Amino acid sequence: MGLFDSIASQAAGALMSGGSGTAPSGMMDVVLGLLNNNGGGAAGLQGLVSLFAAKGLGPVVQSWIGTGNNLPISAEQIQAVLGSEQVLAIAQKLGLSPDAASNALAQFLPQAVDTLTPGGQLDTNQLLSQGLSMLKGFTG
Repeated sequence: MGLFDSIASQAAGALMSGGSGTAPSGMMDVVLGLLNNNGGGAAGLQGLVSLFAAKGLGPVVQSWIGTGNNLPISAEQIQAVLGSEQVLAIAQKLGLSPDAASNALAQFLPQAVDTLTPGGQLDTNQLLSQGLSMLKGFTG
């Protein structure tokens, strides 16, 4: 199994099992959407990292990228970063309340970012893009 296959498999497994719970149907699509284009003007994981930093949560998202333990994020912090319109759209896509959608994102987004940043760094050689492309195959 190649590196990309391994990353895609790990991320899909993390999102599907959720470690401490089961991902709501459609959660992987939502997380992939956030990682590809977060709606905040900058596409990709770097854009999402910038959005978190702009909202004062840079150290939290950096912990997900780094090799140490992931700092937790609350549903309220997810709501503050993404905004109520985006959380509402995600909730509708998942068939959940906005609070439940924020809670689910707080659980699964750190795992996805952590899994898709091997070695504790943002991808600079298109590894992330290729890994995300491969993950799309698991969402069907």
